[in-house]
Amino acid sequence: MRARTLSPRQKRIISFIRGFLRDKGYPPSVRDIASGCDISSTSVVAYNLNRLQEAGYIRRHNDISRGIEILGGQQKRKGLVYVPIVGKIAAGEPIPVPASEAGNVIPTEGIEVSEQLTRGRRNVYALRVQGDSMLDALIGDGDIVLLHYVSSAEEGETVAVWLKREHEVTLKKIFTEPNRIRLEPANTQMEPIYTHPDNVEIQGKVIAVIRPMP
Repeated sequence: MRARTLSPRQKRIISFIRGFLRDKGYPPSVRDIASGCDISSTSVVAYNLNRLQEAGYIRRHNDISRGIEILGGQQKRKGLVYVPIVGKIAAGEPIPVPASEAGNVIPTEGIEVSEQLTRGRRNVYALRVQGDSMLDALIGDGDIVLLHYVSSAEEGETVAVWLKREHEVTLKKIFTEPNRIRLEPANTQMEPIYTHPDNVEIQGKVIAVIRPMP
């Protein structure tokens, strides 16, 4: 159904969503649209998105973060895939993640991203970052990191590490030293974490970072 004539603002929103998808590889948030289209209120954006959905130009998925789908072929050309957001991870001091050791975290939300970001990998999941220890690696507080679930990593790769004794998870660069593992922050103001190899379980390595617009 596309009988409705779009207003100039709605045409601008559609154009912005398409451009955002092309440039970023994932859909914009309501705040992204408000900023990019110079709209002062997120409620005005939401109203126009609802009208665009009613007219058949987009589909909104309320259970998915950034869950806006362009209809009429754009979605298929981009090849979006769903990635579950399973919790939060510290890029600072480690913080607990419920049931991480058992691997049975149940995602409550997700995000759709381009296949270009996942590069055809399976077992990709996402975590929200808390803290600023990885700023020099361009990973900041509030970002969403996409991780490929693996149990090993190369020296210096950025990984999610489960610290078994502490029952905590952290995001750091990993290095192997004699008789210990060094988990290195990408922030010169912070100290590395040193621990025994038996205390470390790699739960994934970072393959992409999604940064929300301010």
